[in-house]
Amino acid sequence: MIDLYTAATPNGHKASIALEELGLPYTLKVLDLTAGEQKRPDFLAINPNGRIPAIVDHGAGGFAVFESGAVLIYLAEKTGRLMPTDAKGRSRVLQWLMFQMGGVGPMMGQANVFFRYFPEKIPAVIDRYQGETKRLFRVLDGHLKDNEYLAGDYSIADIANWAWVRTHRWSGVDIDDLPHLKRWRDAIRARPAVQRGIESPPSKVDLTRDGDEAARRFSQDARQLMETGQSLKEDRR
Repeated sequence: MIDLYTAATPNGHKASIALEELGLPYTLKVLDLTAGEQKRPDFLAINPNGRIPAIVDHGAGGFAVFESGAVLIYLAEKTGRLMPTDAKGRSRVLQWLMFQMGGVGPMMGQANVFFRYFPEKIPAVIDRYQGETKRLFRVLDGHLKDNEYLAGDYSIADIANWAWVRTHRWSGVDIDDLPHLKRWRDAIRARPAVQRGIESPPSKVDLTRDGDEAARRFSQDARQLMETGQSLKEDRR
């Protein structure tokens, strides 16, 4: 059995999608990020960096793995699935996984901060991160023009990138002019395991759209965390 410590974020959903795709039994342990549960000593003993997701594999003596990319690699290697074992095939998957880890995730994350959460709107900064996100999307679209998936067969590279790309509207970046990326996004969204994974746990707000009251409250909570490093719940303790 695997314990999955997570929350409803793109990085968190990477792990739950992979677990669902691999059919591995797991226990969902949802952390309340607004309450700072990811900074408590019991979780820091699992991930010293205090970020989700992280797993504890009780079938491997309680072995803990943190960082979403490391979790995906561990699960793929544990099962021999979602990543080839030959050197070149494995490298192709890891290249596109690192593309997400070093590019798509950080750029979309910063776009979210300055487009959604930062109290002051700084157009040049917003343009910078949204523009770089769109450039990375164009890279994906160009590659997917001649490839069904990112690295041969469906793999952890697709899971990692998809978990972020699906939230492009939350970052204020459209993909209407990227038909190959849209085809790939929709094909992966249709997978039953993916549908289960993005509900483990479900998000309080639909990050694939915006404009409703739930989105406004979510942004307000995120802004408070960013500004103070803690929540009102923590202040009351």
